[in-house]
Amino acid sequence: MVTKRDYYDVLGVSRGATEEEIKKAYRKMAFEYHPDRNKDPAAEEKFKEVNEAYEVLSDSQKRANYDRFGHAGVERFGRGFEGFDFGGFGDIFDAFFGGTSRGRQSTPERGADLRFNMEISFEEAAFGCEKGIEIERIEPCSVCRGIGSEPGSEPIRCPNCGGTGEVRRSQYGLFGHFTNITTCEQCRGRGRIITDPCKQCNGLGREKRLRKVVVGIPAGVDDGNTVRLTGEGNSGFGGGPPGNLFVTLSVAKHEFLRREDANIIYDLPLNFAQAALGGEVEVPTLDGYFTLKIPAGVQNGKVFRIRGKGAASIYGSGRGDQLIMVHVVTPTSLDGDQKRLFRELGETLEPATLPPEEKGFFGKMKGTFAGRG
Repeated sequence: MVTKRDYYDVLGVSRGATEEEIKKAYRKMAFEYHPDRNKDPAAEEKFKEVNEAYEVLSDSQKRANYDRFGHAGVERFGRGFEGFDFGGFGDIFDAFFGGTSRGRQSTPERGADLRFNMEISFEEAAFGCEKGIEIERIEPCSVCRGIGSEPGSEPIRCPNCGGTGEVRRSQYGLFGHFTNITTCEQCRGRGRIITDPCKQCNGLGREKRLRKVVVGIPAGVDDGNTVRLTGEGNSGFGGGPPGNLFVTLSVAKHEFLRREDANIIYDLPLNFAQAALGGEVEVPTLDGYFTLKIPAGVQNGKVFRIRGKGAASIYGSGRGDQLIMVHVVTPTSLDGDQKRLFRELGETLEPATLPPEEKGFFGKMKGTFAGRG
């Protein structure tokens, strides 16, 4: 019985090696022992051994199983449910029913999604806008155009599978003929092997590049909303589609205004004289300043509404309103003359009474407490 070598020893790396170190060691050894370049009769077996080691150590789940259980862990748990080829169970099934057991084929992979955080102004969130951003993403290599080979060279057909990516083994059993199909170990199901890797991308066929992307921000977005840009993420692998770009928005605070859904709120401070006498004040809105008429005797907490002066609705149903909330501010520091004037004014005023709605509220509260006694 031939004992398999330790996969880390095969690639010449330590057990704590990073993914990049494993990948670098694999490229070096695969290039050295490739049968098309190395005519030593033993090179082909070493090439297969290197590919087998890399297939396990480049996969986080397989590597974890191998680190814990050794070669038995790979054989037992190897591919997981998604790509599990059922080892000997597939052969037994085929022997009884004349079926075909297939290994996992190399399939196109969708590119990874990207995320970007963007700050926009209060007005940009209310009305929408377009903003340009710069992101780093993975794209097909600009030199080899995603092929992975140096310009002027082409990947060769895998000599082990003839370019199919599969290895078929026919067997005759007690119950008849059956065919076992597995993924080619030499090309890992791709059907081709790169002998002269592109220097720009090291044979990966992809590279990181900075790209400018225009983000269309809908009117009415709010803090924490996310805009999706389909197909603006990392490029796919093996012909797979690109991922998406998700832009999460952070809305800056406004100097005077705040927002609740599509409504804009402004807190209007008035002194006693303004509240008592009324008049006109200029209030800020998203469309500039608006002249608001304040009636004499306005009370603290009064809310004025200006229709159609709010933010755009994200659902496309027009704009919200602007709400102006009155805050009558009591002075905290008065000079001698001001105190005298307030005393004289107070002597001419009737005793203060609550507005009818507040009187009713406090009357109910009084009755409640009286009932408890």
